[in-house]
Amino acid sequence: MLKELKQRVFEQNLNLYKQGLGMLTWGNVSAIDRENGLMAIKPVGIPYDELKEEDIVIVDMVTKKPVNKKQRPSVDTPIHIFLYESFPEIGGIVHSYSSNAVAWAQAGMPIPAFGIMHADTFSGEIPCTRALKKSEITGDYEKNVGKVIVETFNDLDYRTMPAVLVKNHGPFVWGKTPEDAVEHAEALEEVAKTAILTRQLNVEATPADETLLKKRYGSQHGKKV
Repeated sequence: MLKELKQRVFEQNLNLYKQGLGMLTWGNVSAIDRENGLMAIKPVGIPYDELKEEDIVIVDMVTKKPVNKKQRPSVDTPIHIFLYESFPEIGGIVHSYSSNAVAWAQAGMPIPAFGIMHADTFSGEIPCTRALKKSEITGDYEKNVGKVIVETFNDLDYRTMPAVLVKNHGPFVWGKTPEDAVEHAEALEEVAKTAILTRQLNVEATPADETLLKKRYGSQHGKKV
């Protein structure tokens, strides 16, 4: 079971890299085995092109500590743990530094739903968190990133909006499986890019009609408007 969990996380980290959504040592994919209380995640400091399956770190969700000591888990591990604890139906998380999604995060702006391509995956504009306070940055920063994400979803459904932009940081994306999460990360980057192009062509562009967006999202996810 552990081998399968590590293998899937290893493969999806490589997939993230192949899709151009991960580079150098930036970003990570994780997956959770809720039945056994374990999470697998990319280690810190290893470039994608040097990553091996045995490098993937298993973390105990109770103690929050690595089970295997060969590598240290990503510095983003506390964020992943907090999201798994807060969003009980997700099974995989991606944190990427894909350029266009990061640009919206650094601008501190949500990504508007300009058309049906957006609504294929996301049920409305993709939110951006508030900036962290100085005390949150100097304190337990990674855990506080998780908290500000969950705070942003007080009035949103994480199941129909599987992505968020953390202001001045970057995107976090999730899904029922790590494979779903990487697919959502791909969709997010494409949506972020086309939204930038839309605004460049027409600075007064407005989101698509909500009825159209709901119709499209419903057709893709089996929900009626």
